Amino acid sequence: MPIIKSAKKAARQAIKRKSKNEAIKKEINNARKAVLKNPTAENVSAAQSAYDKAFKKGLIKKNTASRRKAKIAKLAKSLSGAKPAKKAATKKTTTAKKTTAAKAPVKKTTTTKKAATTKKPAAKKTSTKKAE
Repeated sequence: MPIIKSAKKAARQAIKRKSKNEAIKKEINNARKAVLKNPTAENVSAAQSAYDKAFKKGLIKKNTASRRKAKIAKLAKSLSGAKPAKKAATKKTTTAKKTTAAKAPVKKTTTTKKAATTKKPAAKKTSTKKAE
């Protein structure tokens, strides 16, 4: 048991934080299970919102929340039976003719640089101490 007043307060705060963190973790798990049972847009949105809240509260890190949200979305997509959209729009069409003509070489122009004037380093000052 803590004896010092500040240690007693820290122990009380730790108990409160622990209960809040456990509540947020339960919310995340319940939302994830709801998505697995019934992958609807509402359930997916609720689960992703729970992960955002957990990140905002500092319970999990940003990339962890992002990774888990993406996993839920992917799971929901596969469970709902939705077919992925075709990626034809993002691919380049192969029917276009490629130009086989050689490109003219680019001529390099040489520019004459002005001679850089270099400054001589400043002469070191010698300290002259008077001998007494």
